[in-house]
Amino acid sequence: MFYHAGKVGVPRQLVIKRDSSSIPDAVTKAGLILPLVAKPLVADGSAKSHELSLAYDEYSLQKLEPPLVLQEFVNHGGVLFKVYIVGEAIKVVRRFSLPDVTKRELSKNAGVFRFPRVSCAAASADDADLDPSVAELPPRPLLERLAKELRRRLGLRLFNLDIIREHGRRDHFYVIDINYFPGYGKMPGYEHIFTDFLLSLAQSRYKKRSI
Repeated sequence: MFYHAGKVGVPRQLVIKRDSSSIPDAVTKAGLILPLVAKPLVADGSAKSHELSLAYDEYSLQKLEPPLVLQEFVNHGGVLFKVYIVGEAIKVVRRFSLPDVTKRELSKNAGVFRFPRVSCAAASADDADLDPSVAELPPRPLLERLAKELRRRLGLRLFNLDIIREHGRRDHFYVIDINYFPGYGKMPGYEHIFTDFLLSLAQSRYKKRSI
C-alpha cells in the first residue's frame, strides 16, 4: 500500500503446517530468499510459542518444527515498532528486534538461531541511544490511514501491529505481525486509553437507543 507519508508492505511468507522435510522444496517453489524468520503458527501464551528462529541456509530449514510461518527477513536496524490500536486511538512504542544480517554473515553462517521473545516489554528501546534514522517513529498520517484500512478489512477495533522500517529506506515499512486483542498492559497509559474507548462504546449505544 502506498501512502503520502510512505509505503507499507508485507514480507513474502509461507505457511508450513506439517512435514519439515518438505520445507526446502516449498521455499524454493515459493521463491523465498534466505535468511528466513520462522514463527510458530499459533501463539498460546507460552514462551516457546513466542520464540523466533532465523534460518540461514536451505539445509537448516529441515530442522524447523511445523506448524509455522516462514517470512523473508528484512534488515531493519534491530528495532521494531509496536502499534497499538484501541478504537480510534493509536499508541506506538519501540522494541528491540532481531539484528541486521550482512551479506558476509549470510555467507559464513549456517544453521538455525533461536531468539526467545525478542519484542517483550523488557526489551523496550524507547530510552535507548539509537541512530535517529532507526529510532524515528513511523509518520502519524501513515499509521492513521493504515489503522483505518485494517479496521475496515479486519472488522477489529482492538489489535496491534508489529512494523519495521527497512534499513536505509526511511519511508519503506513492513507489517510483520498482527495480533487481535493483545496484552495492553505493555502499552504506556493503557488505563486511560482503554477507559476512554469503553466510555465511547457506551455512549454510542446510548445514542442509538435514544433515536
